[in-house]
Amino acid sequence: MTSTVVWWVLICGWLASEIWVGVDTRTKQSSGKVQDRGSMALMWIVVVAAMTLCNTVAETGPRNLFGGAHWLKTAGIVGMALGLSVRWTAIATLGKAFSANVAILDSQKIMKRGLYRFVRHPSYLGLLLVFVAVGLHSRNRLALVVAVVPTTAAMLYRIQVEELALNVAFGEEYLACSRETKRLVPGIY
Repeated sequence: MTSTVVWWVLICGWLASEIWVGVDTRTKQSSGKVQDRGSMALMWIVVVAAMTLCNTVAETGPRNLFGGAHWLKTAGIVGMALGLSVRWTAIATLGKAFSANVAILDSQKIMKRGLYRFVRHPSYLGLLLVFVAVGLHSRNRLALVVAVVPTTAAMLYRIQVEELALNVAFGEEYLACSRETKRLVPGIY
């Protein structure tokens, strides 16, 4: 299997999984306290726009990231596989408590096992790795910026919305968790 085929399998797997997550795990107002503040719609709009623009720039622009080095495609594939693994593991760890929109279920507890021991938002860490992978695979500086900057900004807004909801729902317990683990990047942020 060529690296191009592997890349497209990973991209299609990512897209299919995000559609599934968006449709199948969305909490309805009757099942929990939905506090999304438009962050799910914002994420979809920004991610679709950024990925489309990144692809356009990559297809029409020069290969100017590290001189267009071919190893960047391999780094993109590895990053994509790692990002998807982190995201899917985080979603599976939360199980029924995972929701595409920001919502707190009555039965929900703060997760402190698995990847959640290291960061409070590992599913977003997985997405961040995916966005970086897409940018690296493009081998274009502008495409990398387009893939990472707007999507990360939208994700940071979503994390803020999510943390506000978790603070309201769990109070001191969530504040204690916040002091013990970083938000997105282990040991850094």
